[in-house]
Amino acid sequence: MEQKPEVRYEDDNIKSLDWREHIRLRPGMYIGKLGDGSAMDDGIYVLVKEVIDNSIDEHMMGYGRQIDITVQEHRVEVRDFGRGIPLGKVIDCVSKINTGGKYDSAAFQKTVGLNGVGTKAVNALSRYFKVQSVRDGKTKIAEFQQGKLEADHPEAATTEKNGTQIVFEPDPTVFRNFHFIPEFLDNLIWNYAYLNAGLTLNFNRKAYHSRNGLLDLLKSKTNEDELRYPIIHLKGPDIEVALTHGNAYGEEYYSFVNGQYTTQGGTHLAAFREAVVKTVREFFKKDYEASDIRQSIIAAIAVRVQEPVFESQTKTKLGSIQVSEGVSMRTFVGDFIKKELDDFLHKNADAANQIQKRILQSERERKEIAGVRKLANERAKKANLHNKKLRDCRVHYQDEKNELHPYTTLFITEGDSASGSITKSRDVQTQAVFSLRGKPLNCFGLTKKIVYENEEFNLLQHALDIEDGIENLRYNRIVIATDADVDGMHIRLLLLTFFLQFFPDLVRNGHMFILETPLFRVRNKKETRYCYTDKERTDAIQALGPKPEITRFKGLGEISPDEFGNFIGADMRLEPVILDAEYSISKTLTYYMGKNTPERQRFIIENLRVEKDQADEKILPEEEVAEV
Repeated sequence: MEQKPEVRYEDDNIKSLDWREHIRLRPGMYIGKLGDGSAMDDGIYVLVKEVIDNSIDEHMMGYGRQIDITVQEHRVEVRDFGRGIPLGKVIDCVSKINTGGKYDSAAFQKTVGLNGVGTKAVNALSRYFKVQSVRDGKTKIAEFQQGKLEADHPEAATTEKNGTQIVFEPDPTVFRNFHFIPEFLDNLIWNYAYLNAGLTLNFNRKAYHSRNGLLDLLKSKTNEDELRYPIIHLKGPDIEVALTHGNAYGEEYYSFVNGQYTTQGGTHLAAFREAVVKTVREFFKKDYEASDIRQSIIAAIAVRVQEPVFESQTKTKLGSIQVSEGVSMRTFVGDFIKKELDDFLHKNADAANQIQKRILQSERERKEIAGVRKLANERAKKANLHNKKLRDCRVHYQDEKNELHPYTTLFITEGDSASGSITKSRDVQTQAVFSLRGKPLNCFGLTKKIVYENEEFNLLQHALDIEDGIENLRYNRIVIATDADVDGMHIRLLLLTFFLQFFPDLVRNGHMFILETPLFRVRNKKETRYCYTDKERTDAIQALGPKPEITRFKGLGEISPDEFGNFIGADMRLEPVILDAEYSISKTLTYYMGKNTPERQRFIIENLRVEKDQADEKILPEEEVAEV
């Protein structure tokens, strides 16, 4: 038996890191995954949120009715008009772990940031960080670089209003090639507005304000014409709820704790889902299936909790089982829903009738596909043992103990050649590949029965493990990887139609992406550059000198596995699929995938561009334009 070499373990092997070094060495512990900003849960958005959270807490305590937020390409500024940090503690509050005013329960009740880490993490992970506090005619400013104090300005007189300003620039050595996507910030700031009636947030000079809280939130997320009944809006001490039913598949929830958007739910959402089922059953005196009651539900719940316990530093899932001492979350939410929703249903017969009709419709649909579903699942189980379409990875999204789980990715590819290139160059730990045999079925307007009847769709839903919801989703990122030509674009539309129609939560929760691959390779004997746009190609030609070799990639299959590894690694370019709050899913699908409406024809004609590259000039025939 081979003897293992002795590993030295002495006093000088023990190291103590200061707060800044520890955050920079293990940033994932504090802000989740790093990312480049292409996903809504990437770390740069957590940095923004941590700063705004402090301003929101001031407003919740009754100080400040306005927050000014400016986000430029790589710089963020947040100015509130609260009380301002006590001037003698300005530096400590942003550079000493476990320092803050929120440990004093008399000063802050039911706030989000109670662990004293937030702004310290922002400071440590920023190339530049500035804090300024204004209190009663005096101001104090301190500036940092990567958490190190660079300038400690003395207190000075000022005529500015009380409050705190934080300015930071994320460190590009930590967040490589990062960029802020306005739609993600827009959603973040609207949520703050909905949860804080009377507060105005000015984001890049646009005002965000809500009078009716969660009622306004659901109105922004729905189309009134598609709702079965008007939105039910219920409010009580430390709890607010809004709910309705639509026509889409699945369940749609927006849950919040102390103003924090808990994207992964938690104990408060579980209590709400349970309470709705129990209340509806008791009202109708029928033991309806829980899934039938909640099918197509659209709801929002916000609670306020003393000393909330989250399951991670990024606070996306609530773990608290109590609202306050002696009051369980399940009892608190359950009692509120039982009384308020039951009272509402007794007073509003039309809404109650529409809820029952929706339940009965879900029941019929479930029974209609029961037989097909059973046979399809049996086929899928056999196929999964040797699924030729899926090349799986070793780590999955539900493996939360593995620090790689946020990076788990499923590439959906077109054809054997593209699948082969990705399969050979992928990271087998976190990247899986699902291969399509051609163009998938256009499922627009079809029922969920088609998901089980179509073998490819059925295998895809089983590969993702989303048949009964996204709680068991096996990959955090679902990436559509198709050629950047007409056929590739059409396949993208068909796949997005499938996911939006039957599994919209995947898109709403930021799991869907489009893979960007280079259009050109420009190289000389010393250097190779991959270009994603004509401008990048022009810049590369100028940089590499006279007559470089230029290759135009016509499809993914033309890119060798060795080269493909450059495009799906640390610098992978992903375009997130984002649902615009102003457009409902059904209207969006009808516009793009329904009959060729005059509106769509007009849009294509007005926006059609004919581009000429160095190889050829292609003009789409009229029938192909209609298909796009």
